[in-house]
Amino acid sequence: MKSIVISMATMLLLFSCKEGKKESDTVQSDKPNYEEIGMRYAQETQKVLGKNLKGTIQDKGVAEAVVFCNERAYPLTDSMAIQYDARIKRVSDKTRNPLNKANATELAHINTFKKQIAAGDSIVPIVQEKDGQVHFYYPIVTNALCLNCHGTPNQNITPEVVEHLSELYPEDEATGYGIDEVRGIWSIVFEASDPSK
Repeated sequence: MKSIVISMATMLLLFSCKEGKKESDTVQSDKPNYEEIGMRYAQETQKVLGKNLKGTIQDKGVAEAVVFCNERAYPLTDSMAIQYDARIKRVSDKTRNPLNKANATELAHINTFKKQIAAGDSIVPIVQEKDGQVHFYYPIVTNALCLNCHGTPNQNITPEVVEHLSELYPEDEATGYGIDEVRGIWSIVFEASDPSK
């Protein structure tokens, strides 16, 4: 009789441990995927900027695209930040606009992404939780279109565009890039969600 009671108690204990584990697994799986959320914010903002930039280039040329970036890139990015209730920035170690200067943390992540791309590694966003907020970082990598304004002056960048850049951005450092180089990063901050709610 005593052995039956011990066996039943052991089974009950094991069963309750398994149930407890399942509950914690459920809570863990309910946690938002911050990497996916950050990527969506970055990609959707890039899509809005890219669509408007390409439209300006097609309608008015690359020189006017420089003016578009100067006047419209911030308002468009800010409108996406309001839509997602997040802080969305594009920052760089070689700025065109001084307002886009990377801070020490962002500079470290820029260097990490540069090393990964140079080594041909897969690029994975950097996601950090701190004080109830999610900090998301992902590289902005150059393509052929970027070189019209971020390549080498008088080689990829026409004299007319060089003139516009020097007028609008007298302290411009954001040139000299080739294809597939890290020009900067997305730096996005949003509130961490409470999975219990």
